[in-house]
Amino acid sequence: MSEKLGLLGTVSIALGGMIGGGIFAVLGVVAEMSGPAAWLAFTGGGVVAFCAGYSYVRLQRLGDVSGGSVSFLQEFGESTTVAGMVGWTLLFGYIGSMGMYAFAFGSFATKLLGVETVLGIPLRPVVSVLSVLGFVLLNVLGARASGVTEVLLVAAKAGILLIFGVWGFYFGARTEQLTTGFSSVATGGLLMSAALSFVAFQGWQLLFYDEGSLRNARTTIPQAIYLSIPASLGLYVLVAVVTTGLLQPETIAANPEVSLAIAAEPFMGQMGFILISVAALFSTGSAINATLFSAAHFATGMLEDDLLPDRIGDTDADGAPTRTLLVLGLITAAFTAYGSLQGITSFASLAFITVFGLMSFLAFRHREGLRTGILPVVGGVGAVLFFPSLAYHLAVMEPAVFSVVLVVTVVLLGLEILYFERETIRSEIDGI
Repeated sequence: MSEKLGLLGTVSIALGGMIGGGIFAVLGVVAEMSGPAAWLAFTGGGVVAFCAGYSYVRLQRLGDVSGGSVSFLQEFGESTTVAGMVGWTLLFGYIGSMGMYAFAFGSFATKLLGVETVLGIPLRPVVSVLSVLGFVLLNVLGARASGVTEVLLVAAKAGILLIFGVWGFYFGARTEQLTTGFSSVATGGLLMSAALSFVAFQGWQLLFYDEGSLRNARTTIPQAIYLSIPASLGLYVLVAVVTTGLLQPETIAANPEVSLAIAAEPFMGQMGFILISVAALFSTGSAINATLFSAAHFATGMLEDDLLPDRIGDTDADGAPTRTLLVLGLITAAFTAYGSLQGITSFASLAFITVFGLMSFLAFRHREGLRTGILPVVGGVGAVLFFPSLAYHLAVMEPAVFSVVLVVTVVLLGLEILYFERETIRSEIDGI
């Protein structure tokens, strides 16, 4: 970018990472699980995310380091292996997020076109994979939105959702269709759906990888985090109340990926469905692009620190290494083609719950430099509650996906140990 971004541009990046794809991809899944209490689920996820954001900001100031989770562990932790394993976990979280955005992109595109199959082949996976490969190509060519473009895109997306929320709230209140959802809390799987919503609040973390593009980054990043998370939460709550109030549970269950667009029809007509669908295409597309860009640069930093194998990318490349972009894109394409929306969302949420919880714990360990130790405690306890709840949900509701995630996790842990402890293993073998 020709000019560094100020507070408005920085807030736009954070909001773009959250509103950009999270609400369109996650809302239906959360609403399907918790019903009218979906807004409470988002509130729980947002509170834990805000506490994690506070922990990140304080760790950055305490250590005077840049780069996010891996850098914090390298500064405050005692093991390069743990730092590297967290970095790998984050990368797969970003891959899961991009897979989720691409799934939603394909779903909205096929619904908008009114075509589900071509020559007997389901169209959604094809469109999703093509969207990922298209943004990989754009990043290989070096294309990226300017700061002004980012502000305008986020303003348009947030504006459309705000119009939907306010208009839908007025319509729902007038027709007495809205409900608080408190009656469904006990049976609505609230804790599980709050954990599932967590991935919709992870976009702010990308700011720590873009410090070089921000004006007065050490001041701007905290302000942007403290503004963007509550703003996105408020919008999520409004949209969740309207969607679950206007749609029957069976409608949401049958169309979780496009329930937001369907909810616009009662008061906006067919034009509402089209408007929300087009907004979703732009939003999920920009979210894929932004996450891919930041994830590739994050991977480049790990390559420079010898936390990833050299075969993943070339650290001397100008910008994001092409090989790194291709690797991230191909794995994402596989996720979005073969996974379910609920399975992909659960996988991504588990990754971010793990990392954000660890950062909250790390901030609490170094609480002598904090204004308050309560927020890191809330972030850590929230992660501890969310992880087993979501893992249980995945095992019960998506056993096939859970099995794949379990196998991938075991293989990854094995590869990580082999990679990060390779010198120790080699010396032991030589000794034998």
